[in-house]
Amino acid sequence: MSPVRLIILLVAAAAAVGAALLVRDMSSQPSSEGQSSEPVVIEREVEVSSTKVLVSRGDMRVGSLLTPEDFEWSDWPEKALNAAYFTQEDNPGAVEDLSGSVVKSPLLAGEPVVAQKIVKKGETGFMAALLRPGMRAISVEISPETASAGFILPDDRVDVILTYEVEVITDRGPSDTTLTRTVLENARVLAIDQIFGEQDGMSVLTGSTATLELGPKQAELLAHASRLGRISLALRSVADADENDGATTGNTDLLNADGGSGNGVKVFKNGNIGGRS
Repeated sequence: MSPVRLIILLVAAAAAVGAALLVRDMSSQPSSEGQSSEPVVIEREVEVSSTKVLVSRGDMRVGSLLTPEDFEWSDWPEKALNAAYFTQEDNPGAVEDLSGSVVKSPLLAGEPVVAQKIVKKGETGFMAALLRPGMRAISVEISPETASAGFILPDDRVDVILTYEVEVITDRGPSDTTLTRTVLENARVLAIDQIFGEQDGMSVLTGSTATLELGPKQAELLAHASRLGRISLALRSVADADENDGATTGNTDLLNADGGSGNGVKVFKNGNIGGRS
């Protein structure tokens, strides 16, 4: 083989090796066409000014009595503040001031509390807001002896007991007897007109008037019963509060002329036990 031809073959072989190495390098590099087209997200924290606002801890229905546990302070953006909100900076004692108020409009969990949605104790409309729809508030005189020695408090459940004297007409003639009957069961106590007193050398909380939540006909029954004799309130167990789905029940037969006791029974009109009309 001539030297010229040998040189040509060597040059061709070197070119082929170089081309092969170039192809290998190009195939090992990632293709820009095969790369993901997902946008690049750059996260950046932005500090937002906030302040503590008084909010409802849970859902509160109309007529709910608010307690300190129903409130909490929550961070609220300053740009979204409303002048009606209670802030921790301007109203540090708001929880104590608003406890005992009644919900006038429903509150949702986390919703800021505003004065327009509640009625504070002592304000006009407080008792009306406390009543459930269709119910009535009626008061009756009580004493420690007729109201569980002062242990009955608002939102308790009680039975209303009537003690009265009647004249029974029998074959042997008229005779007097004292009757005691439960006229209302599971009545909700709205308020007790409480005062501090002293009993056996100890300070106690007593009341002279109890206000109950009753239906219209039940309110008539209580008003009628209080004219017939002596009313007593019997405190019920918390475990019995949901009896009859929490509804108050009463025997309205007492509103009849014979007191619901059948023929031959006459109730003394003056309502005093042991007295006659």
